[in-house]
This record gives sequence, C-alpha cells and structure tokens, in this order.
Amino acid sequence: MNKEAIRHTGTYPDIYLKDRQTLVLCLRTAKKDMTQCRVVCFARTNPEEKKSVPMECVLRDGLFDYYRAELKFRHPARYRKYYFELQGKTERVYLSAWGLAEEAPEDGMFEFLYANQTEIIHTPEWSRGQIFYQIFPERFCNGTPALSPPDCQEWGTVPTRENYMGGDLQGIIDRLDYLEKLGVQCLYLNPVFSADFNHKYATIDYRNVDKCFGDNEKFRELVEKVHEKGMRIILDGVFNHTGTHFPQFADILKNQENSAYKDWYHITKFPVTVSDACYECVGAYPYMPKLNTGNVRVREMILEIMEYWISEYGIDGWRLDVADEVDESVWIEARIRLKEKFPEIFLLGETWGTGLRLMDGLKMDSIMNYTFRDSVRDFLAYEKLDAEQFDNRIQNMLAKYPEEMNQAMFLPLDTHDTERFLYFCQGQKEKLKLGAAFQMCFVGAPSIYYGDEVGMTGANDPDCRRCMIWEEEKQDRELLEYYRWLAGIRKREACIRTGKYAANLCEGRMYGFIRFDQEEEIYVLINGEKQGKTADLPVFYKKRYFDLETGKEYELLPVGKREFRNSDIYRYEGMLTVPMEPLSVKILKADKGGNVL
Repeated sequence: MNKEAIRHTGTYPDIYLKDRQTLVLCLRTAKKDMTQCRVVCFARTNPEEKKSVPMECVLRDGLFDYYRAELKFRHPARYRKYYFELQGKTERVYLSAWGLAEEAPEDGMFEFLYANQTEIIHTPEWSRGQIFYQIFPERFCNGTPALSPPDCQEWGTVPTRENYMGGDLQGIIDRLDYLEKLGVQCLYLNPVFSADFNHKYATIDYRNVDKCFGDNEKFRELVEKVHEKGMRIILDGVFNHTGTHFPQFADILKNQENSAYKDWYHITKFPVTVSDACYECVGAYPYMPKLNTGNVRVREMILEIMEYWISEYGIDGWRLDVADEVDESVWIEARIRLKEKFPEIFLLGETWGTGLRLMDGLKMDSIMNYTFRDSVRDFLAYEKLDAEQFDNRIQNMLAKYPEEMNQAMFLPLDTHDTERFLYFCQGQKEKLKLGAAFQMCFVGAPSIYYGDEVGMTGANDPDCRRCMIWEEEKQDRELLEYYRWLAGIRKREACIRTGKYAANLCEGRMYGFIRFDQEEEIYVLINGEKQGKTADLPVFYKKRYFDLETGKEYELLPVGKREFRNSDIYRYEGMLTVPMEPLSVKILKADKGGNVL
C-alpha cells in the first residue's frame, strides 16, 4: 500500500456542502491501490451510532485514484465526526485527522461543524453544460456604419492593436438568428463600456456603452432580443484596472498629491505621469493603471456597477477580467450581495492557472479553463501527448474541483487572448473538428470563439481578432454544419450536459470516453492518428448501439475475460468493433432496449 499517496485535508475541496443536508467527501489514494474505501461518520453527541458509507472511485489519473461519497442527513449537517477505512490488497488502514493507523481511531477524528447557507457549492442550473459564444464586439458585425470611427478601416482589413473595423451592438442583434441556428445558448461579450482602444479594456465610463457600439438603449434592446430567443448574455467586467482617461485617474493627473482619489490606485511616486514608473499597471501597460481593489470606495464602486447592469438591463452574469489579480474580498462580497438578490447570475473568472483560489465556493461559479485548452491543443494540434498522457491530464484537472463546478466550467479552445485553434492545427480542419467534438462532449460549458465555426484562423493577439466572415462563399459551410450538429447533440442529450465522465480506451492516439447518467450513455471515440485504425470499444450494457451521425448500428460482442481500461472500476458487458478513419470521431448512443447478446 502506497500510504504516502493517501490524502484528505478535512477542508475544501475535500469536503463541501452540496446542500444543507448533503456533505460530499473526497479522498485520494494511489492508483489501483485500494479494493474498497469507506467513510465512517457519526454525530458528535452520539459516537456509538456510526454510519459506514462506501466511496466510489470517480476519477483516475496517472498516479492517483479519486474517491467520492455523499452523506445525506434528515436535517442540516452539523457536528459530524468522521474517519476513513481503507482496504488495500493485503492490508487495511484507517485515516483520521491524526494520520494513518492500523486500528480504528477512538479520537482525533475529522470534523464538520455547521452547514451554513453561503458555503453551499452552487452554480446556476442554466450554466451547467451551456454552450457559450464569445464575441469581440468591434470585429463581429457592423450593423450601423454611421457609428464607425472616422478612421475606421474596411471590414476584413488585417487587424492591428490600434485599428477599428466598425463592429457594434446592432450588428450582434442582426445576427441573433444565425447564433440561434448555430445552437448558442449564452453570449459572452468582450467589453462594451466607454473605453480607449478597440479592445475596450481601458475603461473610461462603466455606466455607459461606448459610442462606437451604440448606446445603453441599444444594449437594452440587445438583451431583450437575446432573452426572447431563450438565450442569455454575460458581460466582460474589467474591474482590476481602468484607462488613464477614467475620471478618478484623470483627477490624480491633474491634482497629484491633493487628489481625493490618490488611494484608488497603487501610486509609486509623484508627480504622476502616464508611465508605469509612477503606478502599478496590468501587465506593463501604462495606459491601464491597476485599481486598488482593497480600497473600500473602489470595492463599493465595483459592486454598484455589477449590480447596476444586472438590475437595470437584465444581464445574466459577468466574466471578470484578470479576476485572480483582484482583492479576493471583492469577489466574496460580490457573491454574497449579488446572489442574494439575483441567485441565478453567473460569475466567471479569468485565470490562466488551475483556478482553485477562485473556485472555493465563496467567489466564482466558473473559470476560463485554459488547462482544458492547453490539454486539447497538446493532444490534437501539437501531437505532444498520446491518449494515455492526455487522459491523465484531463482526469487530474477534473479532480481539482467539485463535480457541480466542473459541470459549469468554461471550456475554450481559443479566445481573444490566444491563437485560434485552427492556427494551432496549422490549418488542418479535421483536427479542429476533433477538438470541437471533444469540447462539445466534455464535462462543462463549451465556448465557441466567434468565427471558429466557419474556419477562421489567426495567430496571437491581434491576429486572432480578425473580422467575422459573413460572405457565405468565404465561409467553410461544411464546418459550420458540423458545429451545428455537435451543438444539437449536446442540447438533446442530458448525459452529455450533466452526466458523469469515464475513459474507456487509450491506445496510441486513439481516445475513447463515456458520458452517462442513470438513464442513458453516450460513447465518444477520437482517432488522432493520421491513419485508419480499428478500435475494440467496451460498453456498459448489452444493448444496441448506433452512430449518431450515420445511423449505423454496431454489432455487440461479448468481452469474455478481456481487460479494458478501468475494468476494475466499471463493469463492461460487451464491446463494439469500430473502424475509424484517419483524424476522425464517432459518437455512439445506446438505445433503451434490453439484452441483445
């Protein structure tokens, strides 16, 4: 038994509240090291009445198994003590807060004290499995040419960090039918507020839409029409920094040490000029000075702005720029204050790391999961990983967060801050299709960056911010229909949106996984090889299995004594022999019929 691998901290995320009557406990062990894990729980006031609950191995990476158990109570959970009973192949051990022992502990238990309402892990139901569509407003569609800046360049001009193309809010309104047909469920807009530069991340006025995009009433019209189509919309909240023309910063430039706002920023020396030598900035951009988000007046301004656009215009949430650089107390207070009034708003934080600091149940509902993006890129586009290595990364990523949060995790293949995925793939469309299929069938909320669905490419910023292609003859229509097909599957199949995840095949660059719930299961098989290959794919049940694209039925064969991936966790009752073309994907579904063997 690898005792060094055993871990349970007694704190989040190893223990958390699903609701006030349900505790979730998580435990890590070495891979394939245990034959059974159980949690033993009892009330502090009644230690004689112990309840032993089996744990389920829900994830497995290259080194570890991850176990999970739900403890349900008739009343809100409180004053519960617990320890773990771990059965290995040849020995049994017990884990308490005091460590491992060979005998069941009599003292030193882990303890959960009280189920407070604000500590429940809650993400909006609508956000779980949702299909997002990210729009960079200045480059999506020009619906009102009269709003375009005087130096606006022709639509489709090579993008730079300075030039304008004329995209606006009316252009988004004009294309809502297109987005609806694509299968989009929620729009995420990059900043729309009055700001310097075409990206609008250097805010001048948080309360008004930039005049290049329209005005507040045009934005209200956009929100109303998005909601009429059954879609939702979230805005980019840039609260880590402002532009140098923001009134409070302009006051500092004017009045220097006498400014009433000198504590709103991190001033390092006077006199202040527009220079990163005088104040802290986001990155090293002197035109975007960093706000002092620990300042109570700054915090209050941020909270007021967040509430204003929800209450006055009906937005469905916020994507919060560089959220991991903002004082954490801002997000804690925002969650408590806003969720009390608007419980179904969505809070999405930008971070480029694992994000656990933001995903503690007290701040964000989700993060922009660049770990996901990096893993898919390295497996499919760069071919740096084989299927085994890819699965290890994916499983390790899922193990970092509660299941409820994983279901709402924002899943990009690319964004306004990265190269396009097709660029990563060196223009190989079949690789993009594999990435899109994995993204659309994975746990979480996939995000399409505008234009990916019609074959847009581009290097890193600013090239990834090219104008959307609207001429049908220039669009990749076959790719567009493929995206629509994938979105349709995701919207129809509940087990893909909110079901469990298990890998069942890792051979070379062939990767298979299952999305399943108590009712149904979907099998996805991805061939990342540049040559055809036949896969023996294990399945849970003795049913009939169909290809969702072609309708082809696959013959179900007995497994005999053959071992498959994770056979020690899941019981496979049959297998399918599936021929795979080079760089291809198949999505299979079991019907609800009975035994066919």
